[in-house]
Amino acid sequence: MRHRRPYEGATMSTSAAADERRDRRGTNALFSGNKLKLGLFGPNCDHGCAMTLSSDVPSLTWEYTKQVAEIADRAGFEALVPVARWKAIGDNGFNGRNFETYTWAAGLASVTDHITLVATAHVQASHPAAAAKMVATVDHISGGRVCLNIVNGWFEPEFKMLGSEFLPHDRRYQYTTEWFELVRKFWTEDSEFDFIGEFFRVEGGYSQPKPVQSPLPSIMNAGGSKTGREFIAKYADAGYVLLAGYDLDAARAQVEARANDAAEVGREVDTWTTAYVIQRDTKEEAQAYLQKVFVDEADMSAGDAAAKYLGLNSSAMEPHQWEEFNLHLRAGYGGYPLVGTADDIAEELARLSDIGVAGVSLSFVDFVDGLERFNADVLPKLENGGLRKPYSPHA
Repeated sequence: MRHRRPYEGATMSTSAAADERRDRRGTNALFSGNKLKLGLFGPNCDHGCAMTLSSDVPSLTWEYTKQVAEIADRAGFEALVPVARWKAIGDNGFNGRNFETYTWAAGLASVTDHITLVATAHVQASHPAAAAKMVATVDHISGGRVCLNIVNGWFEPEFKMLGSEFLPHDRRYQYTTEWFELVRKFWTEDSEFDFIGEFFRVEGGYSQPKPVQSPLPSIMNAGGSKTGREFIAKYADAGYVLLAGYDLDAARAQVEARANDAAEVGREVDTWTTAYVIQRDTKEEAQAYLQKVFVDEADMSAGDAAAKYLGLNSSAMEPHQWEEFNLHLRAGYGGYPLVGTADDIAEELARLSDIGVAGVSLSFVDFVDGLERFNADVLPKLENGGLRKPYSPHA
């Protein structure tokens, strides 16, 4: 690998370029001081994370997703986390209608002021040079508020559509590691560079402008395997863990294991999880709505297909455990259940914080309705409990 002289066609001086760089802890809400950070999961997709045939789910439009982003931004949420999807799952079109995540993030960056815009990248769907350039562009539009969520992908039909080989699990992480190391070089190298790896060959690599965030834009990943956990520990700033179906002691052990993984390589990584929210005036009403939308009106085809391509089946669980898992899968892509009154939900979020969870990305059947309920009744309880500071959009 060799370095070249700075690009001759560049017109911006080194000092001018450096003036654009800013410490990401001052620009990116993922590094906020809130003990419990909040995000939204899947608002770029039709039906979000809700595998249901219910008419309560609004159709995805730009105006709708913009409204969701603006509500979350004004409430002080830290992150908008999209699902990268290229094909529908199941026979009823679940998630088939969706907004591509880089351009979606760029559009929402221009209508928000605080929240971090996450671009979820299927690594085999974009070259590192293109990914690095797109993230840097969103970082400039947003003033340093972009996060790159790196995913290997698991839905095999998407790989076939894109003409990519569906590599074995650990092999996909080898590809992902090289992909990100190359992205990082495009973000940091001021001189042209050559790169010869196992999966990529670059001659005269160059990218300007660099991202606003220094030293790098923030990174997310949701790996759950040993290889995935190693990737999170080494590269990510926020790593996701699925906690649905675990008691709090087992969940605490998972979160502590993630912290230990990062400490072993001299890093600190925030552990996030996802959760689906059904908030009603009584617990009975919330449970009845869960039954209606995700059992009586469930999109069983989407749930079965997702489980199949995730490599999950009933042979590894008792029948009641398998059905509980499938319910969480249909209700929120396997997210943690927050079902009940505002008090119930606030108390459950406090328990997650107590075991070391730093952030929770929420999904709702209807994001607008759900956010309005959550912001009015749950947020004040989290603030009173010291988990979050009151947020003023103009502070």
